[in-house]
Amino acid sequence: MRAVLVSIFTVLFLLPADFALADAQDGQGYFTAMATYIDDDDLAAVDDGVFGGQFGFGRALEEHWNLEGYVMFANPDGSPGQDQSGLGADMQLVFNREGRFTPYLFLGAGYLSIDVDGGGDPDGLMLATGAGLLADVFGSSNISLRGEYRLRSHELFDIDHFKDNMFSLGLQFPFGRTEPAAVPRAVDTDADDDGVIDADDRCPNTPAGVRVDADGCPPDSDGDGVGVGDHMDKCPNTPRGATVDAEGCELDDDSDGVVDRLDRCPGTPPNTQVDVRGCEIKETIELPGVNFETNSDRLLPGAEAELNDAAATLTRNPGITVEIAGHTDSDGAAEYNEDLSFRRASTVRDYLIAGGVAESRLTVRGYGESQPIVDNATREGKAQNRRVVLRILER
Repeated sequence: MRAVLVSIFTVLFLLPADFALADAQDGQGYFTAMATYIDDDDLAAVDDGVFGGQFGFGRALEEHWNLEGYVMFANPDGSPGQDQSGLGADMQLVFNREGRFTPYLFLGAGYLSIDVDGGGDPDGLMLATGAGLLADVFGSSNISLRGEYRLRSHELFDIDHFKDNMFSLGLQFPFGRTEPAAVPRAVDTDADDDGVIDADDRCPNTPAGVRVDADGCPPDSDGDGVGVGDHMDKCPNTPRGATVDAEGCELDDDSDGVVDRLDRCPGTPPNTQVDVRGCEIKETIELPGVNFETNSDRLLPGAEAELNDAAATLTRNPGITVEIAGHTDSDGAAEYNEDLSFRRASTVRDYLIAGGVAESRLTVRGYGESQPIVDNATREGKAQNRRVVLRILER
């Protein structure tokens, strides 16, 4: 017996470094086969040291418990001779199931049949208790070495009945799938409390109370970029795709009030009065697109755009007052031309007033043919002399 124990512990301490789990895991079954050395009770009148065998099937019930059923047999020599066979079940208390070494304790019961030569068979209840150890010895394989001590008796607490010391050594083979470990469910957090969980939130840290879309972003009605939602957009209705600053306003590098996208005169000096195109307002605001029907104060199509820009320029420069000066070419009588130029200038005045410019900022004068800017000898020259301009009176 001592030699067997020494052999067991020698094997355990010489195990290789790489290992799998020694015991079956939750949900798995296992099969075990062991050779058994039996130290029979003296009352049995048979020889000690006889070898038998034990086969078992078990299942890992949960973290600390296994249930195992087994059969055992032995043919001890003696006088008279006998054959032993048993069928039983053990409940095992397992320690360190997920380790390389797995010790266990057990308590069980069963039925032991003893066939004695010549009759008088003492069959009956079989009780057992003991301890064992599983150890990985085969690297990544889950097959384990199993050693066990079992105290077997017909009556565990009665010293007058047989008590056999049994030492077993063998292998254990797990089979079946393990039950998947419970995966903790991730908590769906919503740090900015906008109703969209952090994992789906494309706009974290949205201010409290701000309405958001399915992506967790505040609405951006003018489409000027993620991060400039309506709640912080100081320039709503910016054209889609325009470059904007952090407040949702288009860039104006020269700070003249005309955004870079529309500024035809970038780099205007600071504090310069500019028109709606971002260009400096000098002494006269020209209206090159404003033309009239022949001998009429009725505007031709296309004049509206130029007059709208003029109204916007005056609106954004409220300190400016202007004289609306009408001019004609030299065709016709001078008196008629003066009246025609006055009527045309009055038409421009009425349009600007309708566009929001205060009447008090506008005066009208018809100069007729008296102030040509080029010679009236050519058709082109006459066309240039027929004009209406805004002369700056006061800034």
